[in-house]
Amino acid sequence: MPILFYILFLLALATTVLLVVLYIRFYYNNKILTLQEKLFLRTEELIREKSKTENLLSRVLPRDTARELIKQGRIDTQKFQMVTVLFADIQGFTKISEETNADSLIDQLDKLFYQFDLIVEKYGIEKIKTIGDAYMCAGGLPHPNRTNPLDVVAAAVEMLGCMDRINKQHPKKDFWELRIGIDTGPVVAGIVGRNKLAYDIWGTTVNIASRMESSSEPGKINISENTYFMVRDLFKCTPRGKIPIKNKGDVNMYFVEGFLPKFSKGNKYTPNDEFKTELQLIRLGDLEEFVFEKLEKGLPKNLYYHNLKHTVDVYTQVELIGRAEKISNQEMLLLKTAALFHDMGHLIDYATHEEMSIKLAYEILPRYGYSQEQISKIAELIAATKLPPKPKNLLEEIICDADLDYLGRTDFIPVSNALYKELHEHGLVGSLHHWNSIQIEFIQNHQYFTKTARRLRNVNKDVQLQKLKQWMKELENNTDL
Repeated sequence: MPILFYILFLLALATTVLLVVLYIRFYYNNKILTLQEKLFLRTEELIREKSKTENLLSRVLPRDTARELIKQGRIDTQKFQMVTVLFADIQGFTKISEETNADSLIDQLDKLFYQFDLIVEKYGIEKIKTIGDAYMCAGGLPHPNRTNPLDVVAAAVEMLGCMDRINKQHPKKDFWELRIGIDTGPVVAGIVGRNKLAYDIWGTTVNIASRMESSSEPGKINISENTYFMVRDLFKCTPRGKIPIKNKGDVNMYFVEGFLPKFSKGNKYTPNDEFKTELQLIRLGDLEEFVFEKLEKGLPKNLYYHNLKHTVDVYTQVELIGRAEKISNQEMLLLKTAALFHDMGHLIDYATHEEMSIKLAYEILPRYGYSQEQISKIAELIAATKLPPKPKNLLEEIICDADLDYLGRTDFIPVSNALYKELHEHGLVGSLHHWNSIQIEFIQNHQYFTKTARRLRNVNKDVQLQKLKQWMKELENNTDL
């Protein structure tokens, strides 16, 4: 009996201990779970606050500036050498505000500035600020570019067109007139004052643009001589005399009357496709700098043929052949862009560089204003350079001829040797004798597709072929001996 009692006692004690251990584990697990939930909620709250801060910054600052502020907690002041600054102001707004219901007035002004925001975004211009009825924006920052004078003046013309459409929808007593002033030159940009969101620009260019606006007239765009010299080929401009400006002397002024007829779509306020093409051809210079810099710094050192020089050769040659073949400006834009990108894929992979080039084109070109339709055509041109060439249209024929232009040039031998060295190091060809056998067969079967390339290169291509055959013959004779 005592033994049974002892066993039962031990079982009861073990059960009690087990229950206590389980309770303690449950209690602390519950505590941990509660703390984890609190931590999770707090983390979510911090993420939401961070997201709201980033969204706020991205709305009021240029994207790169916002990223810099988020990352560093401060913004470095920057100087830009060529920025085009626009001031727009509603003529007689003070009088209008005295005669119009305040809520209605703010609503109308908000709708107008919203339309201006859409125009500014369309041309890649940075909105700087609005103060009452004044609107300020600038092109050429935070990324410097060649087209900012044209972008800003085009935006100004469309702003006048927007103002004209709005006025036609309202009674005459609500008629608003816009006055715009523009100047191009250096500015300093950064965050000023204690408010970290106050991104601003300042300098002589800003002051001159402001004077251009105050010296303008209702329904007019008044530009400085600096801007005029950069936009006169695409816009109709009328000289209107000079204005004295402190520390600058007399500055010539011009009214922009609208797009030139050849660049307008039925009215002076709306650009046509030809204007957009001209703008893109100028912007191509910025793209050219970007691609050349990437190739120069990023291509592997063992690309002795598919290097920056080859891309420059093809880029130059497509323009030469294209002009001789009388292609349009839009076709020239597509062709030159494809030439820039056709070997850019070597930055990623040697064997599939055409596919990688196309991938890069789809990724990069939207930043430079190319439409998806344009990029698709450029992708087809890049794909056409894959050997053996099988072009399906004139543009593909041109880029194929430009890509193999070296076959008919006087520097064929050194270029061919560079290509051999590259292919040999990549394990794609054997001896030099084997390589030249391949070259002879390739040249014998090769034909230039365009009349221009045949006229310029066929004779010398035959000369190079004979030189290769003679070299091979001498090599074989020496081997026999």
